[in-house]
Amino acid sequence: MDRLFVSLGGLFGAAGVIGGALGAHVFEARLDADALAVYQTAVLYCLLHAMMLVVSGLRLRQFPASRALRLAGAAFGVGIVLFSGSLLLKTLWGPGWWSGLAPKGGSAFIAGWLLIALSGWLDTR
Repeated sequence: MDRLFVSLGGLFGAAGVIGGALGAHVFEARLDADALAVYQTAVLYCLLHAMMLVVSGLRLRQFPASRALRLAGAAFGVGIVLFSGSLLLKTLWGPGWWSGLAPKGGSAFIAGWLLIALSGWLDTR
């Protein structure tokens, strides 16, 4: 699980950097200010939580039995797909069925952070 989280974190991190470059060099001229702000939020949250996926994976190497860390990493991954993914779809194709996924992704992010906090409390040597 640790390798999966670190690898996914790296992939989502690369996607976030590519997304940021596209926003700055391609979409900035094509999107209105509101749509560009939504797009930038999607990229920012993708990058931030990609790092937390890596952190979860690296901590799992120290505490391989930690259920909280496994759940945290899963929550961050699901959150990236649901939150950032739905905002990207909304930016590029407008509102649709995917618009309702952002709050679920945000809830997954919150759960991930709380699970990291729980891990910090429970996972000691």
